[in-house]
Amino acid sequence: MQNTATGVPPLVKDFEEATYSKVTWRLIPFLFICYVFAYLDRINVGFAKLQMLSDLKFSESVYGLGAGIFFIGYFLFEVPSNIALHRFGARKWIARIMISWGAISACMIFVTTPTMFYVLRFFLGVAEAGFFPGIILYLTYWYPSARRAKITALFMTGIPIAGLIGGPLSGWILKRFDQLYGMPGWQWLFLIEAIPSIITGIIVLFYLNDKISDAKWLSPAEKSLLEKNVAAGEKNIESHSVFGAFKNTKVWVLCACYFGIIMGLYGISFWLPTLIKASGVTDALDIGLLTMIPYGVTAIAMVLMGRNSDRMFERRWHVAIPAVVGAIGLIVSTFYPQNTALVVLALTVATGGIFSALSQFWSIPPAFLGGAAAAAGIALINSVGNLAGFVSTYIVGWIKDMTQSTDIGLYVIATSLVIAAAIVLTMPKKLVNK
Repeated sequence: MQNTATGVPPLVKDFEEATYSKVTWRLIPFLFICYVFAYLDRINVGFAKLQMLSDLKFSESVYGLGAGIFFIGYFLFEVPSNIALHRFGARKWIARIMISWGAISACMIFVTTPTMFYVLRFFLGVAEAGFFPGIILYLTYWYPSARRAKITALFMTGIPIAGLIGGPLSGWILKRFDQLYGMPGWQWLFLIEAIPSIITGIIVLFYLNDKISDAKWLSPAEKSLLEKNVAAGEKNIESHSVFGAFKNTKVWVLCACYFGIIMGLYGISFWLPTLIKASGVTDALDIGLLTMIPYGVTAIAMVLMGRNSDRMFERRWHVAIPAVVGAIGLIVSTFYPQNTALVVLALTVATGGIFSALSQFWSIPPAFLGGAAAAAGIALINSVGNLAGFVSTYIVGWIKDMTQSTDIGLYVIATSLVIAAAIVLTMPKKLVNK
């Protein structure tokens, strides 16, 4: 008997769902863990700041520049790194990225001057360049476009989970390890949180497969199904050359949109502990525990948004609406800055909106880019967009030094999110709703 809704026989449909379930359980939990460690090493400087600035006599501007300069190195090496992954394979390249960034993150314990801080943050960006867009590209090798919003959202819940785990963990390390063997807590923070990245990078070499045909854990029938579905999903894709991605105006439109979303992402990621502390919470562990609330709610919101996007086959509004919600949350958080409950509630709304917009955004580029163009285009969007990580962190730090308040900086970030929402709605519906 045939399923009249889909035109697919039930037994075939069951086999397909079982196959994708098998792939998802094999890949997503592991990639998720990798991303948690990646993001943790990227943003733990936000918690280290709680002790580091006073110990080293750094200003807020020094912190903002150091936190943001990561994205300059990231920008310069993002596209070459993703092209290298496409050429040499995900297994070796992702392992290289994770091991090198873990080693550099551990070296942050040696920072004593602003220059050392800037240099190590820059090279951390160089080391990590290509990881996130590389994973997004890697998922296109396994999943057709109709399944990517949910899968991308599942993978990207690694960001809020990194905050959910990393917040209390970082607060505990700062408090429990401070002055152990004469080392301040912020040095222990960088050292301890770098070790899992290095270990996981080694595991990548033995666990991941570069492509479907290499997967010994799949049967020939399962491989055939997956390859057929991916090939069918690429039939309407426009460009298959590296330079085609650079000449594609739609890629540059998405760069502008992503820039606005990333302004929000790192406004939250690097300043959330500071904003909670400013509301009256002084204990590092308490700050870490309170950060669990925004990140925990966000993880659920991202998955639900991804499922709804795939169910409706709609992408643009699933980016635009959460971005505007995120902007509203940031603005509301400035209304009663000394009320911890209201600040945490507003930041929870902001975090959920921003991160949901981010995860849904990444279902759009693979809808019209394929092959080498996907490698270059995804990396280009990510690298240009991530320059906002430099802009947002530096602007907030500089404004805080000038005004003793983060409010104006948060208004700038909120405006960027609204502009991003407007930009994504200019994308042709038929092109992105796949």
